[in-house]
Amino acid sequence: MPGIDECLLEAMRLPGARGAALVDWTSGLALGTVGEPPGGDHEAAAAEAAELARLAAEQRAFAPGDAEEGEADPPVEDLILSNRDSYHVLRFVRTSFDSSVFLHLWLARADGNLALARIRLGETAGRLVLG
Repeated sequence: MPGIDECLLEAMRLPGARGAALVDWTSGLALGTVGEPPGGDHEAAAAEAAELARLAAEQRAFAPGDAEEGEADPPVEDLILSNRDSYHVLRFVRTSFDSSVFLHLWLARADGNLALARIRLGETAGRLVLG
């Protein structure tokens, strides 16, 4: 089972990958980074992505219809943000403990395959070993 560094390197092998990070959405800290950071600063990018992740994860409107209060799994599987030249995929990571981490993949829009990235990032998140 791969750890943080292996998972981030695996994400960087996706077509169009520009950068990847594992981020704690409660603190906004990057637990690991690889490649270019969006905006030129890994820590700032992690904090800004964490704000978006936290907003989605804490709102009941985005939770599945059968979600129960206090459920350990994140209520959101992933978020996709697109802009003129890139995609940002935030994939929440399920763990055996109260998880508050997500994988953030930054893809060049011209070279990236959003569907493939979403599938592979989900697989990677499922194999990630934390702790």
